[in-house]
Amino acid sequence: MTNHQYKLLVLDIDGTLLDKNGTISAEDKEALAKAANAGIRVSLSTGRVVQSSLKIIKQLSLDGCHIFFDGALVYDLEKNEEVYIKPISREIVRQMVDFVHLSDINIELYSATRFFVEQESWRSDIRRQFFNLKPTVVDFDKVWPGESIIKGTLLTRSDEDKAKAKSFRQHFKNSLTFSLTKTPAYPEVDFINVIDLGVSKGNALAALASHLGIPLSEVMAIGDGGNDASLLSRAGLAVAMGNATDELKRLADYVTLTIDNHGVTAAVNKFLLSSL
Repeated sequence: MTNHQYKLLVLDIDGTLLDKNGTISAEDKEALAKAANAGIRVSLSTGRVVQSSLKIIKQLSLDGCHIFFDGALVYDLEKNEEVYIKPISREIVRQMVDFVHLSDINIELYSATRFFVEQESWRSDIRRQFFNLKPTVVDFDKVWPGESIIKGTLLTRSDEDKAKAKSFRQHFKNSLTFSLTKTPAYPEVDFINVIDLGVSKGNALAALASHLGIPLSEVMAIGDGGNDASLLSRAGLAVAMGNATDELKRLADYVTLTIDNHGVTAAVNKFLLSSL
């Protein structure tokens, strides 16, 4: 029987569902299918763009609405329409471009459908190989006047990268929201998402739940990274993975098993599929 206290399950992807090999376990797939068959809506919440999430959504046989770009976009795949979108203002994007040019900083820019870089690097190799994204290589001065930019990302692994990212964050601390995320496939790389001020997975969850007519008290959320903090904070039941950051574990109502031990399955079985 299903515990009907929770009507919506929202999950992060990398480090929650997707392991270091880029795969989702058969156990987690089965648990999510059982939840969906029991009438519980299942949505993903990710810093990824729509394109790099579609394969995962298809693997899980999900439809409906999902959160992308760390909360800057809620998109309904069935209706092919935006439920909620909050791009970065064009003026701030212009300032970002000027700053990275002056400071020799490598940043990625994303619109709803395209991914822009100014030069190929190890970063774009990661995007191709793991995220299935092909960059458009272009001078950013030709991008910001005509494109609606939803997210930027700083990928860092060296001390020099991190110092440059720190200077960028310091410069735009009052204009943009920053969140750090990682993926098990590249443990040495920090992915720093850059989104509009006030954007978060938590605010996107509120928009998603309102759209579906489900109170936040009836939402269960599962995550592992720092960018999942706002998501868990807004959910009625906050579950942190066993491999989550210490910060997220402190915030959570419950800490499940690690991704390698099928933490999603354990949490779904305990809270959604247990006998009443």
